Amino acid sequence: MKKENIAGFFKKYTMVLVLVIVVLFFTWQTQGRLLFPQNVNNLIAQNAYVFVLATGMLLCILTGGNIDLSVGSVVCFVGAVGATCMVTKNMNIVVSIIIMLVTGLAIGVWQGFWVAYRRIPPFIVTLAGMLMFRGLSNIILQGYTIAPMPKPYLNLFNSYIIDFFNGQGFNVTSLLVGILAAVLFILNSIRQRRNRKKKGYEVGSIAAEIAKCLVISAAIIALMWRLAMYKGIPNILIWIAIIVLIYGYITSRTTIGRHFYAVGGNEKAAALSGINTNRVYFIAYANMGLLAAVAAMVTIARLNSANPTAGDSYEMDAIGSCFIGGASAYGGSGTIPGVIIGATLMGVINLGMSIMGIDANWQKVVKGLVLLAAVIFDVESKKNAR
Repeated sequence: MKKENIAGFFKKYTMVLVLVIVVLFFTWQTQGRLLFPQNVNNLIAQNAYVFVLATGMLLCILTGGNIDLSVGSVVCFVGAVGATCMVTKNMNIVVSIIIMLVTGLAIGVWQGFWVAYRRIPPFIVTLAGMLMFRGLSNIILQGYTIAPMPKPYLNLFNSYIIDFFNGQGFNVTSLLVGILAAVLFILNSIRQRRNRKKKGYEVGSIAAEIAKCLVISAAIIALMWRLAMYKGIPNILIWIAIIVLIYGYITSRTTIGRHFYAVGGNEKAAALSGINTNRVYFIAYANMGLLAAVAAMVTIARLNSANPTAGDSYEMDAIGSCFIGGASAYGGSGTIPGVIIGATLMGVINLGMSIMGIDANWQKVVKGLVLLAAVIFDVESKKNAR
């Protein structure tokens, strides 16, 4: 492999390598406890809301480095609405879920209107939303916690996929799903490479492609192996996978996905080329409200309650995951896989430091430094590219 290819490989997969190093570091510091099956399961369950919110936040950031500061409060508000419907009002679970999704979407539409069609700065609109919906949450909850959630509702998010092979102490289904996912990923990578060659697009070196496939496939199988040693595949992982696949497809394969990148790259040029930039902004913030509702569903299921402090600092976790995962602070660049890597890195740091018994305040310091380093790396890389 040429030096240029090696340099390009390391630049492209910087955060993947950082994630591997961080995992190895905390595995060493915790005497292997980080990778205990139950801790791997906890990593997924405790960070599910981050994966969901960060996926939506990426679309906002793509439009020009814009963010949504209200998502934590929206999670709390929608969770309060859902808990009130299911617990206090004894409403049907399906109807309650629909009400939660509609509530989140309505909030996103409200904020998207002011951002897109009245051109109020997103920072101001979502800052106002952060205050409003936190206040409304407390009004609904009246300062109290609503619990517990109905068991059928909890089963949607907190249960596990059954083992069809009845493994004794080892979930065979989980491992087979991991192997199947790895094979599908490799086949898809081969197909994409062939398509790019046919269309005359530039492709990377075959060695780099093989290395990428081997590393990612090994990571998938290793994850499923550890989960198989606990209870198997948690339902929440399926929900996360569905959301990631849908938004990964939207951002990389659809016209509206390309519009997000175009608006973030140069809004004036995008408008001159016929792109409805107002609609792009509107979709980004309406979608963010919808995914905040999904995150609220996940959160009240994990906590088995709705309380006035739910969603606190969630927006910071989502924003941090995007920037750490390679999204540009100026907009126009970033990917769903990058966001997932960023969210996983944040989760590993949190879990690793918690196992080590490090004070929560120091954990915030470390996360802040990691976020700053990621943004500095992005800014300096763009300066050097010029």
